[in-house]
Amino acid sequence: MWNTRALAVTAAVASICGLNAQTASAPKQQPPDAAEAALRALVAAAPRIKQEPAALVVKPPAAGFALGMVSWVAAAPDGTVYLLQRGDKADPVLAIGADGTVKRSWGRGLYVMPHAIRIDPQGNVWTTDAASSHVRKFTADGRALLDIAVGGQPAPCRNNFCGTTDVAFAANGHVFVADGYANARIVEFTADGQRIREWGTAGAGPGQFNLPHSIQIDAAGVVYVADRENGRIQRFDQSGRFLGEWTGFGKTFGLKADGTAMWLATQPRQQPNLSPGWLLKVDGASGRLLGWAPSTGNHGMDVMSDGTLLLGPGPGLTAQRYRQGP
Repeated sequence: MWNTRALAVTAAVASICGLNAQTASAPKQQPPDAAEAALRALVAAAPRIKQEPAALVVKPPAAGFALGMVSWVAAAPDGTVYLLQRGDKADPVLAIGADGTVKRSWGRGLYVMPHAIRIDPQGNVWTTDAASSHVRKFTADGRALLDIAVGGQPAPCRNNFCGTTDVAFAANGHVFVADGYANARIVEFTADGQRIREWGTAGAGPGQFNLPHSIQIDAAGVVYVADRENGRIQRFDQSGRFLGEWTGFGKTFGLKADGTAMWLATQPRQQPNLSPGWLLKVDGASGRLLGWAPSTGNHGMDVMSDGTLLLGPGPGLTAQRYRQGP
């Protein structure tokens, strides 16, 4: 099943959903509107997190190696950073060591439009594909464990953006998939990939979506969805019951649960994708902004076990591993 209203949104934003992968320069900025001014004032009043963006070093393992656009980043507990990238001169999934060495890689031929990568509580690696709508699970060394064909995408798939965007994990082992391009829904599966339920429709009301682009589940079991083009974060219980929303944080591309906080990779809503923005740390219970770090090229983000921030694709399409600042 796919929604014609959501498909219209997909068609309108498809070229920027790809984050202008052929253009490394920052896009031209629009004059600030009232919402942007309010967001900038909110950020200015919050504490500055003492981390500075810096390029994530990747050492070429062989001649001819090159990364394409890094769509998403994920961190394992042992400090390994996983990248999901879209170029044809490297494998789509890469595991990067602390010194920038490519420890292992895999995935050629499996993806049409690699989108998100996540590490589950057991250390397995999950990916989504925004074109094929396959959600894949691997061991940390790349052995395939599960392939969920979510389905429901239209044909043809315009600009290769018509499927799944992100994946999250509940304490009971269930898997929640954000199906945001062409569909406006969240789909729940068992740990072995059996479909349980789906919820959400296209629109701007409670429980409706205009491109659900990222999803996370916090320690209390609350489901957070970055309703990107509606400029809000919606909160639900795991049956899809609406619990509330956060507005005023701009256009959020990526979410990351971190203890009692939720991180948002976001930017002013009316500015072009890849515009300068922030990584915002928000209290999950109150929705209060706890702190921020600057960011450009927001899409997928993660937080390492030592608190280091990660971002992709980053400024100039260079993924970022933040460093401690003054």
